[in-house]
Amino acid sequence: MADAGIAARRVCERLIEEGKVTVNGRVVSDLPVFVNPNEDDIRVEGRRLPKPERMIYIMLNKPEQTLTVSADEPGLERRTVMDMVNHPAAGRLFPIGRLDYDTTGLVILTNDGDLTHKLTHAKFGVVKTYQAVVRGTVDDERLDAIAKRIRAERRREARESATVAARQQVYGERKPEIKVLKVDKGRTLLELSLFEAKNREIREVFTILGCPIKKLTRVAIGPLVITGLSPGNWRELSRDEVHLLREAASKRPGARKAPSQSPKNKSIRKGGRRPGTKPNKPAAQIEAQEAPVAPKPAPAPAPRPVVKVQRPKGPRVIKP
Repeated sequence: MADAGIAARRVCERLIEEGKVTVNGRVVSDLPVFVNPNEDDIRVEGRRLPKPERMIYIMLNKPEQTLTVSADEPGLERRTVMDMVNHPAAGRLFPIGRLDYDTTGLVILTNDGDLTHKLTHAKFGVVKTYQAVVRGTVDDERLDAIAKRIRAERRREARESATVAARQQVYGERKPEIKVLKVDKGRTLLELSLFEAKNREIREVFTILGCPIKKLTRVAIGPLVITGLSPGNWRELSRDEVHLLREAASKRPGARKAPSQSPKNKSIRKGGRRPGTKPNKPAAQIEAQEAPVAPKPAPAPAPRPVVKVQRPKGPRVIKP
């Protein structure tokens, strides 16, 4: 009922307890109530609950010069990924993430908003794999420079972000993985594994480092690899493929905390103290200082002095 937009979950529970919900003509008032929304006739105060929308998942091999959007800007007639999918439910679908205008490869179209969020947000750790054909030969030193540059760009954007979550997300990411697949006739085929790639970010980084990309293709999203599809063709995902995507999106990696942007922490050194302050005390000394101190006992009263009286020596004289 809550998923269908009737009311909040607790309000729906109250409606059931008040006897305002029927299932197949019978009033239900005890919780929990188990139903099949695809088969059972569920009514709330006489109004029938709509059937849940079937989730659709489509794999498309996007060709070049195609926009990864649902519709182009008004007045422009550029081709979009939606123009290539002839599906009865195409009007309710939207692409997961984006690819550049000239980048080819795997695009997923769906009406599942929850899965879309998990596959596009870097904090869920779903890796996107690309293959890039670059000009020239790329050695290990340049590969390391490319990976560092991509990560530096992501961290720069995180520092400029207004949210702590964005900084934690990027600082928890692993270093981009780049490896050489093939070298042939002044060209190098690379494979890149990233959590997230901004618009034209990959192309710009490679161009700055002197090895411009001639062709860029996304070949996988998480465990889903594009196979058996020529550019411009599409097919629906199988149940097993959807399950693999959901399983990959549920394995959220632990993120390291981003360094604080507070000006108080900018001068802290590796030793854990600010310049001009005393070094930290040993733990044993700290524990000794923090231990409760027993009250001192009250001093004992001083003994009273004993005065001795000396009597005169000789016989005692008694006066009459």
